[in-house]
Amino acid sequence: MNLRSICLGLCVLLAGTAASAEDGWVDLFDGKTLDGWTQRNGTATYEVVDGTIKGTTNEGSPNSFLCSDKLYSDFELQFDVKVDDQLNSGVQIRSQTKDGPTGRVNGPQVEIEAGPAEAGYVYGEATGGGWLTPQKRLKPTNAMKNGEWNQFRVVAKGPRIQTWINGQKIEDLNLIEDLKLNDKLDGKEFVEKYKEGFIGLQVHGIKKGTGPYSVQWKNIKLKEL
Repeated sequence: MNLRSICLGLCVLLAGTAASAEDGWVDLFDGKTLDGWTQRNGTATYEVVDGTIKGTTNEGSPNSFLCSDKLYSDFELQFDVKVDDQLNSGVQIRSQTKDGPTGRVNGPQVEIEAGPAEAGYVYGEATGGGWLTPQKRLKPTNAMKNGEWNQFRVVAKGPRIQTWINGQKIEDLNLIEDLKLNDKLDGKEFVEKYKEGFIGLQVHGIKKGTGPYSVQWKNIKLKEL
């Protein structure tokens, strides 16, 4: 290889790196380790398998969460996920724990579930108000491809949370306006409480005598807005 080829290769590499830095995307999972993540709640297992984060249920465990060490406010999040048909899962956004780092995980959750189901809608995990998506919009869809990899996109900016599954728009939630329909939560208070928090990968608890079931994530990336 001559000097000109080496210089050209370096220029291409540097240009690619600059472009990546300019667009603002950051990989939250390096494909090899769980560095940057901490498990909170539950005894489900999380491990790296073939370039994915694999979460597996443990009978008798409550909901488990693998949470990002870094906190985020306004962002766009993208990831691919594949879940066993029998398992309910989700991804926490702007979430936190009650009464210290080992307390109950709580906050908005984007639902993951084999269809037809409520995948892509937004639930309030341990927030005391159930679904954040209004009941009138909570209609099961077939956006999830059962047994296959599915691409999720989540945009959280201010009180607005938008979700897509495989390019299909599922939810456009305005927490201040839409929580007026929820008699247990106040929209303005909710937005203030959950304006920043971690990303959390949920493995749902299962009934006795069932499982084990698993859910896998890959290509997890985020761009702060």
